[in-house]
Amino acid sequence: MWVAVAACALCVVFGAVLALGQAVAARHRAGGAADLAVLAAADRALWGEAEACAVAARVAAAQRAELVRCALRGEIAEVTARVAAGPYRPEVRSRAGPPGSPALPAGSR
Repeated sequence: MWVAVAACALCVVFGAVLALGQAVAARHRAGGAADLAVLAAADRALWGEAEACAVAARVAAAQRAELVRCALRGEIAEVTARVAAGPYRPEVRSRAGPPGSPALPAGSR
């Protein structure tokens, strides 16, 4: 009897670890997609918000992510990307602009 209980407990722990791993992997994929998309948008910032956000959406789609939000404030680009991985749909926001920009606090994402 105790073997069956131990096996069930082990299965529950294993399932929880797998679910946590899937959530962490989804969060990292969303972060990578947001970072790449915001760099693409910042690269095209001088071409206007429509062009910059269109490029960011293409980059996010290439990473199998969805661009939730894209905005330009001067030379600063901000995007939010979402990745669907099973029941998890993490969203990650990222900002980029020229070095030393006052709108980007040191160490911010």
